[in-house]
Amino acid sequence: MKDTVTELLGAALAALQSEGTLPADQTFTPQVGNTKDKSHGDYACNIALVASKAAGCPPRKLAETLVANLPESPAVAKVEIAGPGFINFFMTAESAVGIAEEILSQGKAFGRNNDGQGKKVQVEFVSANPTGPLHVGHGRGAAIGDCLCRLLEASGYDVTREFYYNDAGAQIDNLARSVQARVKGLGPDDASWPGDGYRGEYIRDVAEAYLKGETVAADDRKVTATGDPEDLNAIRDFAVAYLRREQDLDLRAFGVEFDVYFLESSLYLEGKVEATVRRLQENGYTYEQDGAMWLRTTEFGDDKDRVMRKKDGGYTYFLPDVAYHLDKWQRGFGTVINEQGADHHSTVTRVRAGLQALRAGIPEGWPDYVLHQMVMVTRSGQEVKLSKRAGSYVTVRDLIDEVGRDATRFFLAARRVDSQLTFDIDLARSQTNENPVYYIQYAHARICSVLRKLAEEHGIVREYNEVAGDLARLTLDEEKELANQLARYPDLLRNAVAQREPHHLTHYLRDLAGQLHTYYNAHKVLVDDAELRDARVTLYLAVRQVIANGLDLLGISAPEEM
Repeated sequence: MKDTVTELLGAALAALQSEGTLPADQTFTPQVGNTKDKSHGDYACNIALVASKAAGCPPRKLAETLVANLPESPAVAKVEIAGPGFINFFMTAESAVGIAEEILSQGKAFGRNNDGQGKKVQVEFVSANPTGPLHVGHGRGAAIGDCLCRLLEASGYDVTREFYYNDAGAQIDNLARSVQARVKGLGPDDASWPGDGYRGEYIRDVAEAYLKGETVAADDRKVTATGDPEDLNAIRDFAVAYLRREQDLDLRAFGVEFDVYFLESSLYLEGKVEATVRRLQENGYTYEQDGAMWLRTTEFGDDKDRVMRKKDGGYTYFLPDVAYHLDKWQRGFGTVINEQGADHHSTVTRVRAGLQALRAGIPEGWPDYVLHQMVMVTRSGQEVKLSKRAGSYVTVRDLIDEVGRDATRFFLAARRVDSQLTFDIDLARSQTNENPVYYIQYAHARICSVLRKLAEEHGIVREYNEVAGDLARLTLDEEKELANQLARYPDLLRNAVAQREPHHLTHYLRDLAGQLHTYYNAHKVLVDDAELRDARVTLYLAVRQVIANGLDLLGISAPEEM
């Protein structure tokens, strides 16, 4: 219907250009949007305000002229002018419910588009250090990152999911020493326990597996434990592989898989870090001061220059990040989206500055970043901070075990990424209308229940994409509102992709489920009037399809019974 309104306005604009009211050498493109208040109609357009200067008349007068030149259309019930010149369109119920037929003809493809035209996009997300189980912050990154990938794929992009393993540096050394201490029979309370050591019970598990000589596989690499308590390098290799495998198992339980696992250590082994340093030096953006090597990041918008190589010869963390992103660029990813925690905010300017200093043809502002805020987990109104296995934080596995994968994914993706999130375990476990994921899934299951009843009591089996009955019989306000909500779905997906915000989809589905439940409670579907019954079932089928499509993009199941 939005396309219909756009076409009608286009015809009116063309008429005004032909008669000289608007200049013929300019292009006027009406932007039609959904109204938030149904008293203002179904769609609104501000083209009169945009084009009034070119017309040389007040916006409201131009709006009146445009409305007078709108072609007749059976889809439009009436048109009103509001405020300074907004044009509001009220559509007929018959034109609104026609979306049901379009949805059922497209099925799973409804809402999808080819905006991306096969363009390559790499999304890096989670990228946890392999030093312990994934915490809830990683879980939020996994939910947002995976949903964003699904949305991009639904928009025609060729998406690569990538996990960057920080398997080098001080934290890995701390991990190795912690496991070594456990191998030697020490505990976190012993005086000789490493000062920065990891204290979770999982360290004991790694140590026991190492002493048993187990073999663990992480991706395509297998590591066999030697059992030697003095071989710190062997302990390090085994511990990293063991925890990489554990993280991968957690992610699979969460319904998240990756196409590429990239190891930070490979940047050193393949000489890419040193090559990056040489290139920065050759380009004249480095200097020595106080025994350290600095990068002139201030030349690219940073508030001060940054150390890239410390006095002890080790590199600061952002230098390998620059090398890593150069590698991404060289792999042909014109668009890269990094989904990370908000604690990475300070690295954004540095990494982008380093990439510009390489003079590699990388555009300014590349890569894109989506930074999520922290997660607080509560139970009975109190914050939950500890996990027996991790020792000091709540893990993704804790949440999945408590409330299931569907609720965990939904709750972690349900808020704006830049807002803090409270994960209420009691709410996520509840089977009430206050639990949004239950509320949405129940709407889908409720429709399936009606269809089963139709088959059992009337002997009528409706296929998923079957249109039956005269949709013109759907004249109720609730039916029109349901249809209008369904029609918003394609634009909703486009907005979610453009804004890198999957939470728009969770909000949309909850609103759609709410309208379905309201309609269900107010109006019987399996009425004696067969034509009306069939039309209402057709609308139900369309709602079910859109809910299923949306839940799939969130990585959440659409149950037929609850």
